[in-house]
Amino acid sequence: MSKIVNGSSKQPLSGAAPKQIVLLLHGFGSNGADLIAFAPQWQAAMPDALFLAPNAPEHSMMGAGYQWWGLTGFDPAALAAGAAGAAPAIDAFIDRKLAQYGLSEQDLAIVGFSQGTMMALQVGLRRAQPVAAILGYSGMLVGASDLSRLPVTRPPVLLIHGDADTIVPVSSLHNAERELEQLGIAVTTHVSSGLGHGVDEVGLELGRDFLRKAFGEPEGA
Repeated sequence: MSKIVNGSSKQPLSGAAPKQIVLLLHGFGSNGADLIAFAPQWQAAMPDALFLAPNAPEHSMMGAGYQWWGLTGFDPAALAAGAAGAAPAIDAFIDRKLAQYGLSEQDLAIVGFSQGTMMALQVGLRRAQPVAAILGYSGMLVGASDLSRLPVTRPPVLLIHGDADTIVPVSSLHNAERELEQLGIAVTTHVSSGLGHGVDEVGLELGRDFLRKAFGEPEGA
């Protein structure tokens, strides 16, 4: 199993010991420094949260970035196998960090972008205990057929997607919403008009408010 050992992070804005962890999982060919840019826009709402944005354990074939697994297309079986193979490294990273700070799954939110969203759903729904929340941007749910046969947890899920995404089509959001609802998971969705494969200001604000509520932070913090 590959081990996640590096990446980017932001310590709690309060300067205190972390009371929550926001785990940010980047997309294919990117790195942790990409998603850690979310932290400054969310820290005021979650001042005691530690933001962790690790690099995926595999170097991408696309330049200097990283990948959770090698994407060669969007064949459902290959996607499911890839996500399942990459999950143990993320689970081990989560276990280490929760133990390091004396926290539990209820103090953890998992956020992903694109391939990172696939991993956020893969890992977050299969933990032994439910995480506080799963937030996914521009991604998809893979391995859905397995979920119907496995014990799954049911954290709240927010999925956000652009309707002009030419990399991962917005239909992926609607498919994920349907599959998650069939599993009894509370899922909220938002489609950003005219947005391609990315994250806009509205999406960041919705994500911030969703995580703040999941952590029980007061409104307007």
